[in-house]
Amino acid sequence: MKRDIGFWSIQGPGWLLLIYLIYAQAIPVFDYDLGVTMGTQESAEQISDVGVAFWYGFAFGDLVTYIPLLTMGLIGCWLDRMWGRMLLAAALGITVYWPVVCLAAVVGARNAAGWNLTGEAAYWIVLPLIVLWGAWGLWLLVRLDDSRH
Repeated sequence: MKRDIGFWSIQGPGWLLLIYLIYAQAIPVFDYDLGVTMGTQESAEQISDVGVAFWYGFAFGDLVTYIPLLTMGLIGCWLDRMWGRMLLAAALGITVYWPVVCLAAVVGARNAAGWNLTGEAAYWIVLPLIVLWGAWGLWLLVRLDDSRH
């Protein structure tokens, strides 16, 4: 992959997202209350015990699936390896999917008992940007693969 603007538009935000995922998702898998204290997770008082279980499930899934795929994909793409582009495409697919699920859950739970999420606007600002970046990255990878044939 050429080290052009497309390459850097995947690599730069990708590494920033990875650092954020480790901080915001991996740490709370081992201590959810610490995640609440750090401000990266919501408390049961805000989202109910079911909401905590839902967010914890995403954090655990990120730890065992998304973070490794994104890490290896970014490294492999940096090294211009086909396996890296494949792993990165898998991670970018997750990148498009998870914010959509989270936004749907936020909307679906708005009137649920025990759901008192404050700061919902932040979800609506950040998560669509993540979806757009993931879709952009997938498009670049597909375009790159098409141009090689």
